[in-house]
Amino acid sequence: MANHKSAKKRVRQTERRRLYNRYYARTTRNAIKKLRAMTDKKEAQEALPKVVSLVDRLSKRGIIHDNKASNLKSKLTLFVNKL
Repeated sequence: MANHKSAKKRVRQTERRRLYNRYYARTTRNAIKKLRAMTDKKEAQEALPKVVSLVDRLSKRGIIHDNKASNLKSKLTLFVNKL
């Protein structure tokens, strides 16, 4: 366990960030699942920008890799266009 004051602070910060990252990653994954489950094209087109925004936010904050974000956005856009 941490002995130094700064190490104890680092443990607290890391835990806070971990929970924050898990929350936003889970929220985004759920939004992606909902989008992929849609069958109505109009509804999916309305939801796509919101999901893309969530993915971009994860990428910007370093929760997911930039390339993974690009791949997700590409695949979701293709999915919506094929509906």
